[in-house]
Amino acid sequence: MNESQITEFNAWIKDCCGTPEVLGHYLDLAVEMLFYVEQGTFEQQELQDVVTVLIEIKRILSF
Repeated sequence: MNESQITEFNAWIKDCCGTPEVLGHYLDLAVEMLFYVEQGTFEQQELQDVVTVLIEIKRILSF
C-alpha cells in the first residue's frame, strides 16, 4: 500500500467502522459467511454490511 492508500484506508475504517476491531469483526463475519450462507443463517443487514466493507476495501486497495 502506498501512503495515500494507507491514509484513505485509516480514514475509511474510522468513518465506517469506528475502530479496527469493528472492521475485524466484519471480516471475521465475512469469512464465516463463506462457509455457512444458508437461508436464515444471517440477517439481511449483516450480509449487506459485510459486502459493503469488502467492496470498500477492494476499492481502496485497487488504486
